[in-house]
Amino acid sequence: MEILIVGGNGHVGSRLGARLRELGHTVRIGSRQNGVDAVTGEGLGEAMAGADVVVDVLNTAEMDAAAATAFFQGTTERMLAAEQSTGVGHHVLLSIVGVDRARANGYYAGKVAQENAVRDADVSFSIVRATQFHDFVPTIADWLTVDGSVHAPGMLLQPVAVEDVVDLLAEVATSAPLNDVVAIAGAERYRLDDLLRATLAARADTREVVTVEGTALGADSADSLVPLGAHRTGSHPYPVAVPAVAQ
Repeated sequence: MEILIVGGNGHVGSRLGARLRELGHTVRIGSRQNGVDAVTGEGLGEAMAGADVVVDVLNTAEMDAAAATAFFQGTTERMLAAEQSTGVGHHVLLSIVGVDRARANGYYAGKVAQENAVRDADVSFSIVRATQFHDFVPTIADWLTVDGSVHAPGMLLQPVAVEDVVDLLAEVATSAPLNDVVAIAGAERYRLDDLLRATLAARADTREVVTVEGTALGADSADSLVPLGAHRTGSHPYPVAVPAVAQ
């Protein structure tokens, strides 16, 4: 198959490209470095010509709801328009478990708008929702640091290895469109405060983790960012021992 990865030089995209090549597929990389800009639309049509599948793993650092929505919705609508004009038959989107249950998170608001754009288009699609990546956990600790201490609630996370997400993306991209969502999470579910405490200790990070009330990451409730229904389970365990919560 001919597969275009938009955002193909990033954290997920570079790994996905390598995995798809291992499986014998032809991979094209859509990035600004090679003249493909989903923000302006430059090069999209040329990059998609003859492609069977487009996988969107673009990311942004925008956390403001309006800015994140403008980025995700705008880039997606431009991609989908180019796909329709070039005859691409399958659009695969990487999204986030609980994206619609974290209404105070501006980044997630952008992802919701992106998912809606995919559903509303006349291109067959598959949406892969993943929980937070293993290597993202230290960043959460940084976000929750106040005056040198990490203020973390006991809400639930179920982190997954990026390798497991890449394997699922590759499977979905090389299969018939789902026209639906498939979710993936790690095997174990943890309290966020326990997860951060163990992770920082393993990194010899001396910041104290203080348990606080409420939620974090804009989550509506304690279980907003874990899968509540059927989902795929990653095979790579979290690299640090953390007390797990029963599921």
